[in-house]
Amino acid sequence: MTDTVQTDLDARARELDRAHVFHSWSAQALIDPPVLAGGLGSTVWDHSGRRWLDFSSQLVNVNIGHQHPAVLAAIHAQVDELATVAPATAALARGEAARRIVDRAPAGFRKVFFTNGGADANENAIRMARLHTGRDKVISTYRSYHGNTGAAIVSTGDWRRIPNEYARGHVHVFGPYLYRSEFWATTLEEESERALRHLERVVQSEGAASIAAILLETVPGTAGILIPPPGYLAGVREICDRYGIVLILDEVMAGFGRTGRWFAFEGYDVVPDLITFAKGVNSGYVPVGGVIISDAIAADFDETVFPGGLTYSGHPLAAASIIGALDAMEAEGIVDNARRIGAEAIGPGLEELAERHELIGEVRGEGVFWALELVSDRDARTPLTAGAMGEIKKGLSARGLLPFVQDNRIHVVPPCVVTDDEVAQAMAIYDEVLGIAGRG
Repeated sequence: MTDTVQTDLDARARELDRAHVFHSWSAQALIDPPVLAGGLGSTVWDHSGRRWLDFSSQLVNVNIGHQHPAVLAAIHAQVDELATVAPATAALARGEAARRIVDRAPAGFRKVFFTNGGADANENAIRMARLHTGRDKVISTYRSYHGNTGAAIVSTGDWRRIPNEYARGHVHVFGPYLYRSEFWATTLEEESERALRHLERVVQSEGAASIAAILLETVPGTAGILIPPPGYLAGVREICDRYGIVLILDEVMAGFGRTGRWFAFEGYDVVPDLITFAKGVNSGYVPVGGVIISDAIAADFDETVFPGGLTYSGHPLAAASIIGALDAMEAEGIVDNARRIGAEAIGPGLEELAERHELIGEVRGEGVFWALELVSDRDARTPLTAGAMGEIKKGLSARGLLPFVQDNRIHVVPPCVVTDDEVAQAMAIYDEVLGIAGRG
């Protein structure tokens, strides 16, 4: 195609989008979404060939990178064999996908319930916990995001919950976040201890016998990539055991390589009762999610009907994409790459930026899951304004980096396949834009 035709395709894509597409979480007249036409690895481009390093992984889900040939081949092969099948059937691809998932889960997890994404994974995990315990309430944190369906959005703690509070039985607590501690803590140990005390007092005050589940993101993602302090998740496990509460760990964003481990919780001395997943399990090539169910909870439904289901549960194209993705991630050491590059390139690079830029209040993260918290005053920890963050986002994009900007933070979340050279390019772009913002 000529350059003119390609530019016309960008214009046509934008025209159709603005005319007919209703975007999530947006005031429709105020947005100008970028056009993306292709991608490979950690890079994306529009029709006219303008390229960006994708340090957003889209919605922190393209862990294996764009257009990985093994995942594409698996999907193509399944299309030729059987493109769709009802969930009540036994399908080889679905069984193989489930086996690969449970092979990476802790001992005592042998069943997977497939969903269409992360929100309905959390929805069904809540349903299972309520049925298992005969209780109703679900405790989650204010700094969290669990999806945009009935119970999942009310479990969510941020502003998106408030216009959507239609589900019953949800209680929120503050989780640990030392940089902006709700507990007047000065050390990680104090933060962990006081957050656990707060949680247990809420359990007691709500009535432990009324609480079905505690639902937590292992590492809260959209809320700020909040690494749990030492002992916190193990302490939550102890509280759940003490009061007969189901522990659900939401690994939708943190799972399948994002933290440099197959599951984020592997680094925190905890095993949940239910594990929810989506995003990284197949890098979003086909919509899919699910619940990995502990044997004790799965046994409840051996002779009793589970009252939940989805037309596309375990869709064969989604299952094939999981097989292709997980096999490639294993064979190519992609999870190990995420761990290494976080420790050797991203983490040190961001710390160097923090030394040079007063705008950076804190650096936190692991693997390919990092956040820069930006402030206008380091001592007061005053969040950088929305206007300033908007200018930073524009500056990053203009210099060839597709960012993930949330509130007063830049989330540094490239694919797990990102290279050292790509990290170095990104660091140079962050450095330049933060320098300009700091002078402004």
